[in-house]
Amino acid sequence: MMALFNLSIEDYHEKDDVDSPEVNPFPIGSMQELLYSKNWIDTVQWHLEDIIRDPNIEPDKALEIKRRIDASNQKRTDLVEQIDDAILSLFQGVKLQSYARLNTESPAWAVDRLSILALKLYHMQIEAGRENANADLQAKNQLKLSVLKEQEKDLTTAIDHLIDDLGMGRRIAKVYRQMKMYNDPELNPVLYKNEG
Repeated sequence: MMALFNLSIEDYHEKDDVDSPEVNPFPIGSMQELLYSKNWIDTVQWHLEDIIRDPNIEPDKALEIKRRIDASNQKRTDLVEQIDDAILSLFQGVKLQSYARLNTESPAWAVDRLSILALKLYHMQIEAGRENANADLQAKNQLKLSVLKEQEKDLTTAIDHLIDDLGMGRRIAKVYRQMKMYNDPELNPVLYKNEG
């Protein structure tokens, strides 16, 4: 999975432009396509979050970027739920063990964290190797990079164990729709007040 996320990140950085279109190399409807798209959304949003923190950004531009981030968050959430539907459909016929316990997060939300972790690793690797940084900062960044690598190992192992447990009926996972309210014109009072 990390190799797929890294491919998406590398592809994005060929142009390093938040307006670059996603060119997904995987078959439509495949798990690889979904995961590549998931990371592409995360990568673009990572850079939008950088742009909006520019202390000299014009207010109109900041508002435009904020709305783009909100739309991106909605797409990200929808895609995580789609990935969960695909993963959990693989285990529909599995007989649950009597001791099976509900997992606190679904597989795709763990995958979401792994996708963000891939971005942290990519960017921390750059920062750890930055030649114009002083020795103290380089040492701090190397330490952070080693912690991120440990997190990658642990999270990847935990996801593998969760998938194994689901397949053996030792764990239960459910998809709870996020039902984000801020983008919904029927649930956000600011939006529905302006409509009527």
